[in-house]
Amino acid sequence: MKKRKYELKDRARQLEETRRRITEATIDLHRTIGPVATQVSEIARRAGVERRTVYNHFPDQISLLRACSQHWRELHPTPDLASWLAIEDPQQRLHQALRDLYRWYRETEPMTAKVLRDADTLPELRKIIDSGLSAYLDRVRGVLAEAASPPARRRDRSEAAVRAVVDFHFWRSLSSLGDKAASELAARLIQLAGE
Repeated sequence: MKKRKYELKDRARQLEETRRRITEATIDLHRTIGPVATQVSEIARRAGVERRTVYNHFPDQISLLRACSQHWRELHPTPDLASWLAIEDPQQRLHQALRDLYRWYRETEPMTAKVLRDADTLPELRKIIDSGLSAYLDRVRGVLAEAASPPARRRDRSEAAVRAVVDFHFWRSLSSLGDKAASELAARLIQLAGE
């Protein structure tokens, strides 16, 4: 009985290891060429398995995309909103939030750029982005809007500035400045919009 239990545990470990290799191979392809260009045959080759093994673990595209998204988020967690909210001074909160967000964008740029590019082509990917990254960025906008606290007559302008500075492509347009300078410029835009 003990030997059978050991064999089952060993088999479960092997299955989990195979699943991890498939997921990591897929993530690497998504990061380098994007989800749309990723082929199951190349995933299998990089993971050292047969194509059918990929399908045994991930019978459809959405299950593979979800596994990759979850694994990627574990490796690259988004900045912690709670730490920003703990900063009492609204201007310090604004600056810290933007620095952290822009640092995260830089760390994840190759993947984020390709995933956002391919989301319009893959509806399954769009759903994952909407419930993951987009939902997170909505919360970031809320923190920044609260920190900006513009007068009521300037709220629309301030909200537009917040939407702009949180956008990944806006960050990319400023990224050559470095994250500190880019975040300072973005914070200033929000402040000007509220004046």
